Amino acid sequence: MTAAWWVLPVAYALDRLLGDPRWLPHPVIGMGKAIAAIEAAIRRLVKPRAYRAAGLLLPLLVAGGSFAVTWAVLWLLAQVSPWLAALAEAALIATTIAAKGLQDAGMEVCAHLRRGDLPAARRALGMIVGRDTGQLQEPDVVRGAVETVAENIVDAVVSPLFFALLGGAPLAMAYRAVNTLDSMVGYKNNKYIDLGWASARLDDIANYIPARLTALLLIAAAWLLRFNAKGAAAMVRRDAASHPSPNSGFPESAVAGALGVRLGGENSYHGVVSFRAYMGDKTRELEANDIVKAGRLLFVVSDLFVLLGTVLVLALAGWL
Repeated sequence: MTAAWWVLPVAYALDRLLGDPRWLPHPVIGMGKAIAAIEAAIRRLVKPRAYRAAGLLLPLLVAGGSFAVTWAVLWLLAQVSPWLAALAEAALIATTIAAKGLQDAGMEVCAHLRRGDLPAARRALGMIVGRDTGQLQEPDVVRGAVETVAENIVDAVVSPLFFALLGGAPLAMAYRAVNTLDSMVGYKNNKYIDLGWASARLDDIANYIPARLTALLLIAAAWLLRFNAKGAAAMVRRDAASHPSPNSGFPESAVAGALGVRLGGENSYHGVVSFRAYMGDKTRELEANDIVKAGRLLFVVSDLFVLLGTVLVLALAGWL
Protein backbone atom coordinates (compact mmCIF):
# COMPACT_ATOMS: atom_id res chain seq x y z
CA MET A 1 0.00 0.00 0.00
CA THR A 2 0.95 3.65 -0.27
CA ALA A 3 3.60 4.74 2.24
CA ALA A 4 1.50 7.35 4.06
CA TRP A 5 -2.24 7.83 4.43
CA TRP A 6 -2.13 11.28 2.82
CA VAL A 7 -0.32 10.20 -0.38
CA LEU A 8 -3.47 9.11 -2.23
CA PRO A 9 -5.61 12.22 -1.46
CA VAL A 10 -2.68 14.53 -2.22
CA ALA A 11 -2.09 12.80 -5.56
CA TYR A 12 -5.75 13.11 -6.44
CA ALA A 13 -5.83 16.77 -5.34
CA LEU A 14 -2.84 17.52 -7.57
CA ASP A 15 -4.64 16.06 -10.57
CA ARG A 16 -7.87 17.92 -9.80
CA LEU A 17 -5.99 21.21 -9.44
CA LEU A 18 -3.36 20.93 -12.16
CA GLY A 19 -4.34 18.13 -14.50
CA ASP A 20 -1.49 17.34 -16.89
CA PRO A 21 0.35 20.60 -17.66
CA ARG A 22 1.72 20.48 -21.21
CA TRP A 23 5.01 22.06 -20.14
CA LEU A 24 5.72 19.20 -17.74
CA PRO A 25 7.19 15.95 -19.20
CA HIS A 26 4.68 13.13 -18.75
CA PRO A 27 5.67 9.50 -18.05
CA VAL A 28 3.18 8.23 -20.65
CA ILE A 29 5.18 9.96 -23.38
CA GLY A 30 8.25 8.02 -22.31
CA MET A 31 6.21 4.81 -22.18
CA GLY A 32 4.94 5.45 -25.70
CA LYS A 33 8.47 5.95 -27.02
CA ALA A 34 9.63 2.78 -25.29
CA ILE A 35 6.73 0.78 -26.73
CA ALA A 36 7.42 2.05 -30.24
CA ALA A 37 11.15 1.25 -29.93
CA ILE A 38 10.55 -2.27 -28.58
CA GLU A 39 7.92 -2.97 -31.25
CA ALA A 40 10.31 -1.83 -33.99
CA ALA A 41 13.08 -4.04 -32.56
CA ILE A 42 10.77 -7.06 -32.41
CA ARG A 43 9.63 -6.57 -36.00
CA ARG A 44 13.23 -6.19 -37.12
CA LEU A 45 14.66 -9.15 -35.22
CA VAL A 46 11.79 -11.64 -34.92
CA LYS A 47 10.06 -13.54 -37.70
CA PRO A 48 6.28 -12.98 -38.00
CA ARG A 49 5.49 -16.56 -37.01
CA ALA A 50 7.06 -15.87 -33.60
CA TYR A 51 5.18 -12.60 -32.98
CA ARG A 52 2.72 -14.23 -30.58
CA ALA A 53 5.51 -15.37 -28.27
CA ALA A 54 7.37 -12.07 -28.72
CA GLY A 55 4.20 -10.23 -27.73
CA LEU A 56 4.88 -11.27 -24.15
CA LEU A 57 7.99 -9.09 -24.16
CA LEU A 58 6.02 -5.84 -24.48
CA PRO A 59 4.15 -5.96 -21.14
CA LEU A 60 7.12 -7.65 -19.45
CA LEU A 61 9.59 -4.95 -20.48
CA VAL A 62 7.35 -1.88 -20.46
CA ALA A 63 5.14 -2.57 -17.43
CA GLY A 64 7.91 -4.33 -15.53
CA GLY A 65 10.37 -1.60 -16.40
CA SER A 66 7.95 1.13 -15.32
CA PHE A 67 7.49 -0.58 -11.96
CA ALA A 68 11.22 -1.09 -11.47
CA VAL A 69 12.27 2.43 -12.41
CA THR A 70 9.59 4.03 -10.21
CA TRP A 71 10.50 1.81 -7.28
CA ALA A 72 14.21 2.60 -7.68
CA VAL A 73 13.60 6.36 -7.83
CA LEU A 74 11.48 6.29 -4.68
CA TRP A 75 13.99 4.07 -2.87
CA LEU A 76 16.81 6.48 -3.66
CA LEU A 77 14.73 9.45 -2.50
CA ALA A 78 13.84 7.61 0.71
CA GLN A 79 17.55 7.37 1.50
CA VAL A 80 17.63 11.17 1.50
CA SER A 81 14.29 11.74 3.26
CA PRO A 82 11.14 9.63 3.75
CA TRP A 83 9.09 12.82 3.40
CA LEU A 84 10.72 13.61 0.06
CA ALA A 85 9.97 10.09 -1.14
CA ALA A 86 6.34 10.34 -0.03
CA LEU A 87 5.88 13.70 -1.79
CA ALA A 88 7.48 12.31 -4.94
CA GLU A 89 5.19 9.28 -4.74
CA ALA A 90 2.13 11.54 -4.58
CA ALA A 91 3.38 13.50 -7.59
CA LEU A 92 4.06 10.32 -9.56
CA ILE A 93 0.64 8.85 -8.75
CA ALA A 94 -0.93 12.12 -9.89
CA THR A 95 0.57 11.59 -13.36
CA THR A 96 -1.29 8.28 -13.65
CA ILE A 97 -4.68 9.93 -12.98
CA ALA A 98 -6.60 12.00 -15.53
CA ALA A 99 -9.85 13.04 -13.85
CA LYS A 100 -9.43 16.73 -14.68
CA GLY A 101 -8.23 16.08 -18.20
CA LEU A 102 -11.15 13.75 -18.90
CA GLN A 103 -13.72 16.19 -17.55
CA ASP A 104 -12.12 19.10 -19.42
CA ALA A 105 -12.21 17.16 -22.69
CA GLY A 106 -15.90 16.43 -22.28
CA MET A 107 -16.70 20.01 -21.30
CA GLU A 108 -14.91 21.34 -24.39
CA VAL A 109 -17.32 19.35 -26.57
CA CYS A 110 -20.22 20.60 -24.44
CA ALA A 111 -19.11 24.24 -24.70
CA HIS A 112 -19.05 24.12 -28.50
CA LEU A 113 -22.51 22.54 -28.58
CA ARG A 114 -23.92 25.20 -26.28
CA ARG A 115 -22.58 27.86 -28.64
CA GLY A 116 -24.25 26.10 -31.53
CA ASP A 117 -20.92 25.31 -33.18
CA LEU A 118 -21.47 21.69 -34.23
CA PRO A 119 -18.35 21.48 -36.51
CA ALA A 120 -16.12 22.58 -33.60
CA ALA A 121 -17.83 20.05 -31.31
CA ARG A 122 -17.17 17.32 -33.87
CA ARG A 123 -13.49 18.28 -34.02
CA ALA A 124 -13.18 18.37 -30.23
CA LEU A 125 -14.80 14.93 -29.99
CA GLY A 126 -12.44 13.64 -32.68
CA MET A 127 -9.52 14.46 -30.40
CA ILE A 128 -10.69 11.99 -27.73
CA VAL A 129 -12.37 9.15 -29.67
CA GLY A 130 -11.26 6.84 -32.45
CA ARG A 131 -14.52 6.94 -34.40
CA ASP A 132 -15.24 9.18 -37.40
CA THR A 133 -16.87 12.40 -36.19
CA GLY A 134 -17.03 14.60 -39.29
CA GLN A 135 -20.68 13.87 -40.11
CA LEU A 136 -22.17 13.26 -36.66
CA GLN A 137 -25.32 15.06 -35.62
CA GLU A 138 -25.60 16.61 -32.16
CA PRO A 139 -27.13 13.61 -30.31
CA ASP A 140 -24.34 11.35 -31.59
CA VAL A 141 -21.67 13.91 -30.67
CA VAL A 142 -23.12 13.96 -27.15
CA ARG A 143 -23.24 10.16 -27.12
CA GLY A 144 -19.58 9.97 -28.07
CA ALA A 145 -18.58 12.37 -25.31
CA VAL A 146 -20.70 10.67 -22.63
CA GLU A 147 -19.43 7.21 -23.64
CA THR A 148 -15.83 8.41 -23.50
CA VAL A 149 -16.24 9.97 -20.06
CA ALA A 150 -18.07 6.88 -18.77
CA GLU A 151 -15.59 4.33 -20.10
CA ASN A 152 -12.53 6.26 -18.99
CA ILE A 153 -13.74 6.66 -15.41
CA VAL A 154 -12.15 3.22 -15.05
CA ASP A 155 -8.97 3.67 -17.12
CA ALA A 156 -8.20 7.26 -16.15
CA VAL A 157 -9.20 7.33 -12.48
CA VAL A 158 -10.38 4.26 -10.60
CA SER A 159 -7.84 1.74 -11.93
CA PRO A 160 -4.72 3.86 -11.31
CA LEU A 161 -6.03 4.82 -7.85
CA PHE A 162 -6.85 1.16 -7.16
CA PHE A 163 -3.32 0.03 -8.00
CA ALA A 164 -1.80 2.98 -6.16
CA LEU A 165 -3.76 1.88 -3.11
CA LEU A 166 -2.40 -1.66 -3.45
CA GLY A 167 1.19 -0.93 -4.38
CA GLY A 168 1.87 2.79 -4.38
CA ALA A 169 3.34 4.67 -7.31
CA PRO A 170 5.29 1.69 -8.74
CA LEU A 171 2.14 -0.39 -9.25
CA ALA A 172 0.11 2.61 -10.46
CA MET A 173 2.83 3.37 -13.01
CA ALA A 174 2.89 -0.27 -14.11
CA TYR A 175 -0.87 -0.08 -14.64
CA ARG A 176 -0.48 3.08 -16.72
CA ALA A 177 2.10 1.24 -18.84
CA VAL A 178 -0.34 -1.65 -19.37
CA ASN A 179 -3.09 0.76 -20.37
CA THR A 180 -0.76 2.61 -22.76
CA LEU A 181 0.28 -0.69 -24.31
CA ASP A 182 -3.35 -1.60 -24.92
CA SER A 183 -4.04 1.76 -26.57
CA MET A 184 -1.03 1.37 -28.88
CA VAL A 185 -0.84 -2.33 -29.76
CA GLY A 186 -3.95 -3.99 -28.30
CA TYR A 187 -5.89 -4.15 -31.56
CA LYS A 188 -7.48 -7.20 -33.16
CA ASN A 189 -6.30 -6.39 -36.67
CA ASN A 190 -3.76 -8.01 -38.97
CA LYS A 191 -0.93 -5.82 -37.68
CA TYR A 192 -1.39 -6.47 -33.96
CA ILE A 193 -3.47 -9.63 -33.55
CA ASP A 194 -0.34 -11.62 -32.60
CA LEU A 195 2.06 -8.97 -31.31
CA GLY A 196 -0.51 -7.18 -29.15
CA TRP A 197 -2.56 -10.05 -27.74
CA ALA A 198 -0.74 -10.20 -24.39
CA SER A 199 -0.99 -6.44 -23.87
CA ALA A 200 -4.73 -6.46 -24.60
CA ARG A 201 -5.36 -9.46 -22.33
CA LEU A 202 -3.36 -7.96 -19.47
CA ASP A 203 -5.31 -4.70 -19.75
CA ASP A 204 -8.58 -6.65 -19.51
CA ILE A 205 -7.31 -8.47 -16.42
CA ALA A 206 -6.02 -5.28 -14.78
CA ASN A 207 -9.34 -3.47 -15.23
CA TYR A 208 -11.58 -6.39 -14.23
CA ILE A 209 -12.02 -5.51 -10.54
CA PRO A 210 -11.83 -1.69 -10.96
CA ALA A 211 -14.56 -1.76 -13.64
CA ARG A 212 -16.98 -3.52 -11.34
CA LEU A 213 -16.04 -1.29 -8.41
CA THR A 214 -16.72 1.68 -10.68
CA ALA A 215 -20.21 0.42 -11.46
CA LEU A 216 -20.99 0.20 -7.73
CA LEU A 217 -19.55 3.66 -7.12
CA LEU A 218 -21.56 5.07 -10.04
CA ILE A 219 -24.76 3.74 -8.50
CA ALA A 220 -23.80 5.41 -5.21
CA ALA A 221 -22.86 8.62 -7.03
CA ALA A 222 -26.18 8.62 -8.89
CA TRP A 223 -27.98 8.37 -5.56
CA LEU A 224 -25.94 11.21 -4.06
CA LEU A 225 -26.57 13.42 -7.10
CA ARG A 226 -30.25 12.50 -7.18
CA PHE A 227 -29.93 10.93 -10.59
CA ASN A 228 -31.56 7.55 -11.31
CA ALA A 229 -29.63 5.18 -9.03
CA LYS A 230 -32.16 2.37 -9.49
CA GLY A 231 -31.91 2.76 -13.24
CA ALA A 232 -28.11 2.61 -13.03
CA ALA A 233 -28.24 -0.66 -11.07
CA ALA A 234 -30.83 -2.14 -13.42
CA MET A 235 -28.88 -1.29 -16.57
CA VAL A 236 -25.66 -2.75 -15.14
CA ARG A 237 -27.46 -6.01 -14.45
CA ARG A 238 -29.13 -6.04 -17.86
CA ASP A 239 -26.64 -4.54 -20.31
CA ALA A 240 -23.07 -4.61 -18.95
CA ALA A 241 -22.32 -8.09 -20.28
CA SER A 242 -23.54 -7.15 -23.77
CA HIS A 243 -20.61 -4.80 -24.37
CA PRO A 244 -17.81 -6.24 -26.56
CA SER A 245 -15.31 -5.31 -23.84
CA PRO A 246 -15.37 -7.42 -20.67
CA ASN A 247 -15.05 -4.22 -18.62
CA SER A 248 -16.33 -1.14 -20.47
CA GLY A 249 -19.97 -2.20 -20.27
CA PHE A 250 -20.03 -1.71 -16.50
CA PRO A 251 -19.38 2.05 -16.36
CA GLU A 252 -21.22 2.75 -19.63
CA SER A 253 -24.39 0.90 -18.62
CA ALA A 254 -24.32 2.51 -15.17
CA VAL A 255 -24.01 6.01 -16.63
CA ALA A 256 -26.73 5.29 -19.19
CA GLY A 257 -29.10 4.13 -16.46
CA ALA A 258 -28.21 7.02 -14.15
CA LEU A 259 -28.95 9.60 -16.86
CA GLY A 260 -31.94 7.77 -18.36
CA VAL A 261 -30.43 7.66 -21.86
CA ARG A 262 -29.32 5.05 -24.35
CA LEU A 263 -25.66 4.69 -25.30
CA GLY A 264 -24.13 2.42 -27.92
CA GLY A 265 -25.29 1.91 -31.51
CA GLU A 266 -23.59 2.50 -34.84
CA ASN A 267 -20.11 4.01 -35.07
CA SER A 268 -17.90 4.52 -38.10
CA TYR A 269 -14.17 3.84 -38.00
CA HIS A 270 -12.23 4.98 -41.08
CA GLY A 271 -15.38 4.63 -43.11
CA VAL A 272 -16.30 1.17 -41.82
CA VAL A 273 -19.56 1.08 -39.86
CA SER A 274 -19.78 -1.17 -36.80
CA PHE A 275 -22.51 -1.70 -34.24
CA ARG A 276 -21.95 -1.65 -30.49
CA ALA A 277 -24.59 -3.12 -28.18
CA TYR A 278 -27.02 -0.64 -26.69
CA MET A 279 -26.58 0.38 -23.06
CA GLY A 280 -29.71 1.74 -21.36
CA ASP A 281 -33.15 2.68 -22.68
CA LYS A 282 -33.90 5.57 -25.02
CA THR A 283 -36.36 7.58 -22.94
CA ARG A 284 -35.30 10.85 -24.62
CA GLU A 285 -32.73 12.35 -26.97
CA LEU A 286 -29.25 12.98 -25.65
CA GLU A 287 -28.45 16.66 -25.03
CA ALA A 288 -25.36 18.69 -24.21
CA ASN A 289 -26.23 18.81 -20.49
CA ASP A 290 -25.75 15.03 -20.34
CA ILE A 291 -22.02 15.62 -20.79
CA VAL A 292 -22.10 17.88 -17.73
CA LYS A 293 -23.94 15.21 -15.76
CA ALA A 294 -21.44 12.54 -16.83
CA GLY A 295 -18.64 14.81 -15.60
CA ARG A 296 -20.36 15.22 -12.25
CA LEU A 297 -20.64 11.45 -11.94
CA LEU A 298 -16.94 11.16 -12.78
CA PHE A 299 -15.90 13.52 -9.99
CA VAL A 300 -18.22 12.04 -7.35
CA VAL A 301 -17.01 8.51 -8.14
CA SER A 302 -13.40 9.73 -7.90
CA ASP A 303 -14.09 11.50 -4.61
CA LEU A 304 -15.77 8.42 -3.17
CA PHE A 305 -12.92 6.12 -4.13
CA VAL A 306 -10.28 8.41 -2.63
CA LEU A 307 -12.31 8.84 0.56
CA LEU A 308 -12.88 5.10 0.98
CA GLY A 309 -9.26 4.30 0.09
CA THR A 310 -7.93 6.81 2.61
CA VAL A 311 -10.19 5.42 5.34
CA LEU A 312 -8.95 1.91 4.51
CA VAL A 313 -5.29 2.98 4.75
CA LEU A 314 -5.94 4.71 8.08
CA ALA A 315 -7.81 1.69 9.43
CA LEU A 316 -5.03 -0.72 8.45
CA ALA A 317 -2.37 1.61 9.87
CA GLY A 318 -4.27 1.80 13.14
CA TRP A 319 -4.68 -1.96 13.22
CA LEU A 320 -0.97 -2.55 12.59
